[in-house]
Amino acid sequence: MKYFIIAGEASGDLHGSNLMKGLKEVDENAEFQFWGGDLMQKVGGELKMHYKDIAFMGLMTVILNLRTIFKNLAKCKNQILMFKPDVIILIDYPGFNLRIAKFAKRKNIKVFYYISPKIWAWKESRIKKIKAFVDRMFVIFPFEKNFYKKHNYPVEFAGNPLVDAIEDRKNKDESFETFTQKNGLSEKPVIAILPGSRKQEISYILPLMINIKKHYPDHQFIVASAPAIDIEFYDTIINKAEVSKLYNQTYEILQHAKAALVTSGTATLETALLNIPQIVCYKFRGGGIIYNIGKLFLKVPYISLVNLIMNREIVKELIQQYLTEKSVKKELDKILFDTDYRSRMLNDYADLRSKIGKPGASKRFATLMYNELIKL
Repeated sequence: MKYFIIAGEASGDLHGSNLMKGLKEVDENAEFQFWGGDLMQKVGGELKMHYKDIAFMGLMTVILNLRTIFKNLAKCKNQILMFKPDVIILIDYPGFNLRIAKFAKRKNIKVFYYISPKIWAWKESRIKKIKAFVDRMFVIFPFEKNFYKKHNYPVEFAGNPLVDAIEDRKNKDESFETFTQKNGLSEKPVIAILPGSRKQEISYILPLMINIKKHYPDHQFIVASAPAIDIEFYDTIINKAEVSKLYNQTYEILQHAKAALVTSGTATLETALLNIPQIVCYKFRGGGIIYNIGKLFLKVPYISLVNLIMNREIVKELIQQYLTEKSVKKELDKILFDTDYRSRMLNDYADLRSKIGKPGASKRFATLMYNELIKL
């Protein structure tokens, strides 16, 4: 089979690469062309566009780059027509991918969507486009099945591929001593800082996270640098603060951490799967007024995947005006020094892991997709 895959972000590159590995196992004749990143390229096939070149986030950024975005859409459509794939597999990235889905439908090309857009949180109206243009939806969170059932649209759930990524991570057996010596770190306990994957959110959240360091002289704070962000960007924020930064070692930092300060997103689930107590931190331009207005449009009670999956608060979410130095210190003290509080969070993490399934999700999804295609 010929597969054209589109992933527009780093997380899509990760999940796309694992899905491709699964497809190669079940389909010995698999051919790939894709929009993605380095991880997908390592699996094989032809990289047609790197996600770093199409990552336009935020309304103003999108408006300023509309000409480039439309050129990219046209380029992608031409590549699809030239390749003549048996199926297009779209990975999240809905603004771009739903336009491609509409195009594919007109051209009678099969469309699978792997990792649903978060329409259960906002822009629920996108369900109309999904029902019209997407042949099969493959979801990675158990609550998404009920959401789509409400809209009379059947979906497939086979676990969460992050479990595979965590299970197969490099250096997972590395000792704390080896980790610190390799990176020139001290032997103090680690507080991990995961400030997001976009420059705008990093610039808002990282300064506050760094300020927490002065309250914990017996701990070392380590910033996990996002793969799509230049390392020099962090230097402009960190400046002379006594914190370390490591590039492309997020899982290594987390697995050796005592606690983590995490910007909302996939990182909250990764932190939980690595069994590290965390505080979810999020802040954006506009203050409390914009936050209160935004809540009117948000369809879910939480912003972190951990709490959404469990349908209750098991990790503290400090958002907008509630994200202060005082509130973070109060919660971090509880995570580090309140044994009962810490144990409850870790026990809840165990329940979370049972909900999202065992390793092997990527291959299970690949098998479902391949079986669907050979039936046609």
